[in-house]
Formats: sequence, structure tokens, C-alpha cells
Amino acid sequence: MSLSPQASRAAPKRRPGPPRSRRRTAETRAGYAFLAPWLLGFLALTAGPMIASAYLAFTDYHPIRGGSWIGLDNFDRLLDDPRFLDSVEVTATYAVVGTPIKLAAALGVAMLLNSRRRGQGTYRSLFYAPSLIGASVSVAIVWKAMFNDQGIVDDIGRFFGMSGGGWVGNPDLTLPMMILLAVWQFGAPMVIFLAGLKQIPHELYEAAQVDGAGPARRFFRITLPMLSPVLFFNLVLETINSFQIFASAFIISGGQGGPANSTLFYTLYLYQRGFGQGQLGYAAAMAWLLVIVVGIITLVFFRTSRYWVHYSGDGR
Repeated sequence: MSLSPQASRAAPKRRPGPPRSRRRTAETRAGYAFLAPWLLGFLALTAGPMIASAYLAFTDYHPIRGGSWIGLDNFDRLLDDPRFLDSVEVTATYAVVGTPIKLAAALGVAMLLNSRRRGQGTYRSLFYAPSLIGASVSVAIVWKAMFNDQGIVDDIGRFFGMSGGGWVGNPDLTLPMMILLAVWQFGAPMVIFLAGLKQIPHELYEAAQVDGAGPARRFFRITLPMLSPVLFFNLVLETINSFQIFASAFIISGGQGGPANSTLFYTLYLYQRGFGQGQLGYAAAMAWLLVIVVGIITLVFFRTSRYWVHYSGDGR
């Protein structure tokens, strides 16, 4: 059916829209405009300082005297620095011992909170509360007061016949005290474990129980394999965090890492050399060495995960 000449003249004509390429250009510009604050922050606060520290790692730079290019001398000096080696030992012990204990405590509490009972939300909030505080200055001050000489922990020890003197001033007990502080703040991995436990089908436990499997067998045959991706995530995250401990060690030791370098963590010694002694080149070399070591450890975790991490539908 064709329109009459009068109807065709009366019909409004559609104006052609802008070309598709022009619309895409406008959308791209708008996207970059919204990304501009993040890009500026990334360049000014992340990429810029990283490039500067990479340069400083090969210099003997001092904030007042300046510096000059010395190549790999800072990295060579690290191996001859006894305090650096002490900081590596303290940090490695803290990570190797503290991280598994923290994850075990988080998983144990998560399994207890996984069952339905009255006041479940209250219990979860109470166990998660220490993680909300984090490694703050106030927590470190309270922790130091509790474990110091004449503190509440010391008084309890005397009540049970233990010798006093406090944990803070004892080189053999300061690192276990720091590990206890880290384990006490297990709320974040606990919540992640709890979310993983909710995803395990209850039918698997019922079938295993019908077959005569006990609690230990159900845990090692069902819970751990099904929870292995969450365990892997928490392991990587908490291992990286353990290498970054600073605030609590600084407050408890007064910034000195004592007694007898027992709390001289890697980042604390980096702070001493960089900001206490003004050896920014040496501190930058320490920082980049830490980045490399953490990257290697993370790579090892990912490479070995294929042997013990089981994902649903991967055919293993």
C-alpha cells in the first residue's frame, strides 16, 4: 500500500543520528573522565613511588645529603648485616608458625558456628569483632599492658605457680606473644571459611554417615577437599599479611625491635633504616627484596595448588 503524495509530504522526516564511531568516541571520553581520579591516584600514589623506590634501591640516597648511583651494593650489604638476618628470621618464624595456627583457629571456630543454634549471629559478631579493630595502636597498647610485668597475664601465671617477669621483657616469649595477637584476630578468615562451609552440600555428610564414616573421616574426606579453594585463598592472603606486620611490633617494642631483636620484624627494621637513619636507598632495597620474596612464595603456592586444591567440575 503506497502513501498519497499529500501523506508522504506530511510525514515527518527522521534526522540522521550521529555516526556510530562518533558515539563510541564520546562514550570512551566519558569513561576516561570517570576513571581519571583513579588513574591520577594510581600514578601519584602507587606507580610513581614504586618507580622512585626502584631507582633509590640502587643508590645511597639520604634525604639531606642526596646520593649517587652504587648499583647492587645495597643488596650486597644486606647479607653482611646481622640485624637484617635477625629480622628475616623473626619474620619467617612468625609467618611459618603464626599463619597455620591462625587458620586452624579460624576453621575450628567456623565449624562450630556453622551449625544452627540460638544466638548464632551474636556469636559470629563476637568472634569477628577483633578483626574489625585490626592491628591498631590501641590494641597493641592494651596487649603490651596485659603481657607486661605486673600485667593480668603475669598475675594469672603467678597464681598457677609460674615465674613472673612479664612476656614483653622476655626474649623467649615476645615472639609467641606476637603470634597470639595475630591468632586472636582470626575473624576475617573465619568468615570466609564459614561462607565456604555453607556451600558444601549436606547430603555428602549424610551419605558418609550412612556408610559408617566418623567425624574425623568426614572432615578429611569431605570438608577439607570441598573447602580447599577457600583454604588456599586464606593461606595466600594471611601469608602475605604476616610479612607486613609493623604497627603492633613498633608499639610493643617501642620502635626498637627488642628485647634482643626478638620483635625486630622485617618492616620494622626497614622503617628504622629508612626513616630512623635516613638510609632510603638501603630501605628501598629491603622493600624490593621483600616484594620479590613474597612474589616467589605466592607463585609457589599457585604452582603447588594443583596437587591439593579441588574445584567443582575440574574432573579430579
